[in-house]
Amino acid sequence: MRAWSSMKRCVGAMLVASAVPVAAAAQAVAVQPLPSTRISMGDAVRLALEHNHLLRAQRLNVDLSKADEITAALKPNPVFTSTNENFPIFAPPDLFSWDNLTNNQNFVESVSYLFERGGKREKRTLVARDTTDVTAKTAADAGRQLIFQTSQSFINVLFAKSSLDLAQENLKNFSNVVDVNRERLRAGDLAESDFFKISLQKLQFEQDVSSAGVALVLAKAALRQNVGFEGVAETFDVEGDLAYVKYTVALEDLKRDALDARPDLRAARSGIKLAEDTQALAYSNRARDITGGVEYDRAGPLNALGFSISVELPIHDRNQGNIAHAKVGLLQAAEAESGARTGVITDVVSAYATFQTSQKVLGLFESGYLNQAKQSLDITTYVYQQGNGTLLDLLDAERTYRTTQLAYRQALAAYMTSVQQINFAVGRQVMQ
Repeated sequence: MRAWSSMKRCVGAMLVASAVPVAAAAQAVAVQPLPSTRISMGDAVRLALEHNHLLRAQRLNVDLSKADEITAALKPNPVFTSTNENFPIFAPPDLFSWDNLTNNQNFVESVSYLFERGGKREKRTLVARDTTDVTAKTAADAGRQLIFQTSQSFINVLFAKSSLDLAQENLKNFSNVVDVNRERLRAGDLAESDFFKISLQKLQFEQDVSSAGVALVLAKAALRQNVGFEGVAETFDVEGDLAYVKYTVALEDLKRDALDARPDLRAARSGIKLAEDTQALAYSNRARDITGGVEYDRAGPLNALGFSISVELPIHDRNQGNIAHAKVGLLQAAEAESGARTGVITDVVSAYATFQTSQKVLGLFESGYLNQAKQSLDITTYVYQQGNGTLLDLLDAERTYRTTQLAYRQALAAYMTSVQQINFAVGRQVMQ
């Protein structure tokens, strides 16, 4: 009976032990975030900043640079040297004799230390910190570029969805026209050759649907690549529509904001400080370091202390090459900053011009051209179904309507992209 109780306790303990890792694994699965199935543009940008592997690799450069800061700030290690002489290995009887040990063998135990002069370590650490600052701002600029690429990809998905909806709507409407004319053919009100022409034209609309479907798949794949495949489900969808939201911005304000916010320009400015501190370090490296040491000497019966100092004599190498290199590097950094400043202004001016043009194009479409194209198609379709119009007029009206609607959607996508381009050029979200 006692043995049976012991066995039950052992089995119970084994079950509990096996259940613990299973429960822990289940809890880990429970807290694992599920991929998103529907995302807005804001969600897409957030997921891209969190999951994009190229950006994450770029950010790790900051950690690498911080590790270099630790190396730059380290002081030299002291050096221990042990010199032992006069071991009579060719006279074995004397090797361990007391007389040889006390009168012939020499021992020198020394400790030396390198004393850096000219503030090298402080300036070296400052250069490392400057490098970290430039690296961090460069990583921030990579994030700025990713935000624009993700927003642009999201707009492309919206455009592809809208184009697919338009193609399906056009196919449905033209299918109704084909059905009506089939009834006219049966009633003897339409020639069979004319019906075949109409029926064959339906193939173009079906091809438009297929092409729009492929374009949507490709646009979603490009968006998912930016966002990160683990961030969204394979069958994800986007929220939102192509829409015209009017913004009012001033060019001079955009320029001022860009000069203050653009991370690439800020990195270029930090690059000047890095070059200045690098030049200061090069001048500091002209100072010769001193190595000082203290030693204990035992030469036979003599016991003594000794001191040593060594310093390089700067007769030939006075760090001239590195100083000249640093001077050129400073000039180069200043030119790079000026070029970055010019590039920022150019980007803002170009983005603003594109934005204004996109606004004007949308204004033209919404001033009446869309309604005119729809009314022209409705009138032509009605007239043709009444037997008074020609097939050529109907097909021309269908083509004009389809082209106008597609161009309008392209203009909407271009306008939304131009808004994001201004945010990209400025370096922050000036238009939400």
